Amino acid sequence: MIDLSTINLNRLTTFVAVVEAGSLTAAAERLGLAKSMVSKHMQLLEKEIGVGLLLRSTRKLSLTEAGRSFYEASRQVLQAAEQAIEQARSGRDTPQGTLRVASPIDYGVIVVMPVLAQLRERYPALKIDLTCGDHLIDLIAEGIDVTVRLGKLADSGHMASRVDTLGRWLVASPAFIARHGLPASPEDLPQLPYVSLSVLAQPAQFTLVDCGGNQVEVRMQNTVFSSNTAYATRAAALAGDGILRATVFSVKDDVAAGRLVRLLPEWSLPESDIHAVYPASAHLPQKVRVFIDALKAATGG
Repeated sequence: MIDLSTINLNRLTTFVAVVEAGSLTAAAERLGLAKSMVSKHMQLLEKEIGVGLLLRSTRKLSLTEAGRSFYEASRQVLQAAEQAIEQARSGRDTPQGTLRVASPIDYGVIVVMPVLAQLRERYPALKIDLTCGDHLIDLIAEGIDVTVRLGKLADSGHMASRVDTLGRWLVASPAFIARHGLPASPEDLPQLPYVSLSVLAQPAQFTLVDCGGNQVEVRMQNTVFSSNTAYATRAAALAGDGILRATVFSVKDDVAAGRLVRLLPEWSLPESDIHAVYPASAHLPQKVRVFIDALKAATGG
């Protein structure tokens, strides 16, 4: 097998130009090189491959038999390279191929999925692969183009773009409030029935802040329902089981429709950021760029 590292493949371009232009002079003009440089490239190419390619005379330049077959092969190699480059660049302006997105389950279904559906409508050549899970996604190992992460980012070599604010509300159903009353202050909360999302670092403990900057640490002492999924805890709150600390994006429609009531609206839970995280690269793929832009537009991030 030939060791290609010993051959300068860039000389194929010069060789093809010489054949098609018909002379070293014409090829030099086409390539913007000195005639002496073109001649040197041809001499070195013949030396590298060990075969004579050109027959030179004072009046005419022609190809050897080996040169004719080498020209056809060189032309095909250059055409294949051009096609490969065009294919690689084809997604720069119009997103196409498969966009692989990962997201936490509830945010993925509620927020990300509608954005992806709109992108599919806008870019028919784009295919979508959405992975929803509440575990930490390894972008490289799992072949993910971009992942959505809620809250504080872990240190990594990846790039990140803020796309949304992660807010949380305390909510309860009208039926629950009818039975237990509406809490008037944070001090009324600890003994009330509580619905807990068990995957949180401190499922039953949180901080409330009022408009004056006063902080209160709340420890809920009567957890009646606990689950590792936000969907299950929301369902429990809708059923009237207890107070729920929920992400705004997951319950805002319920609050607007009256299915849930926001408690202590004059007090807020600390907010954090939601980011789109993607592998570091010199060129951000267009399909990733349009997704991030569309997600920011949808969330106001």
